[in-house]
Amino acid sequence: MKALLTMPQDQQHQMFSPTQLAELSEVVEIDVHRTVPELSVLGDEELREVELLITGWGSPRLDAETLVRLPRLRAVVHTAGTLRHVGSEALWAREDVVVTTAARANAVPVAEFTVAQILLAGKQSLQREAAHRRCRGQEHTSSIDLGGNYGAVVGLIGASRVGREVARLLRHFDLTVLISDPFVSGEEVRQLGAEPSALDDLFRRSDVVSLHAPDVRSTQGMVTRELLASMRDGTTFINTARPALVDLDALREQLLTGRLSAVLDVNDDLAPDDPLWEAPSVSITPHIAGSLGNELHRLGESALEEVRRLRAGEPAQYPVDRRALEIVA
Repeated sequence: MKALLTMPQDQQHQMFSPTQLAELSEVVEIDVHRTVPELSVLGDEELREVELLITGWGSPRLDAETLVRLPRLRAVVHTAGTLRHVGSEALWAREDVVVTTAARANAVPVAEFTVAQILLAGKQSLQREAAHRRCRGQEHTSSIDLGGNYGAVVGLIGASRVGREVARLLRHFDLTVLISDPFVSGEEVRQLGAEPSALDDLFRRSDVVSLHAPDVRSTQGMVTRELLASMRDGTTFINTARPALVDLDALREQLLTGRLSAVLDVNDDLAPDDPLWEAPSVSITPHIAGSLGNELHRLGESALEEVRRLRAGEPAQYPVDRRALEIVA
């Protein structure tokens, strides 16, 4: 089976370990030392023989013109999550082409990061650290009467891959977990060890609210001024999803009062003079929740397993469902 690494130069060494690349070269016919950032530079003769494309972040879009030059294409195995920038209507129309995603593998570190932040939020870590720094440890600035994780309420917005993994991990702790998701039944939420909740009730009840909905048209701006205002004093909002889902002006107003705390891992477009940078109860991180370093090899392993299955004639483990593209990232 002829395959190509269709991704930016040297990205395969980030996504796959040397051992994984060695196995990949044994399973299919591929030059693991070569990437093809742009398929347009290859001749028709070479593309006619290609049956498998392995893609990643920054891969070229597989539009109708490109797909015509790939008549033997059987599968697109994506080493990242969303395929919105790689896929096209022409690709989804090719019923003979299997498209897979490593989104499930990428959900793992995001969920781990989120659970860590939820537990720290229960300890009111951001507020207490800021107070401790202000007095340089010379005064007693923290009350043991506030906060804690025993019996606390955590609200998860979205039973996405990440949301489900967060719910699974939170089963190990003495917490009450609420989930709000209009596309998931109450019974399915209860099977995740959580309670189904309306979104407004979730914001009112939760000690920590964590956002795990996809960035699609129906979710943009879903975290409104009214919902944020309904959070109780001392509670925490976590966003490891996308900034477009939140009314940033309203969130900023709440955070600058010191009434709420926040962990923001996706707000890359904050202006240098945005006051949130200096807000003591706000953690702003540069997309560290998602896969990085050796965690990228989990994505590579997910893609490698799809290639193994394809080579053995088995169904894909994580195929992309075209019908779900309107409600998933």
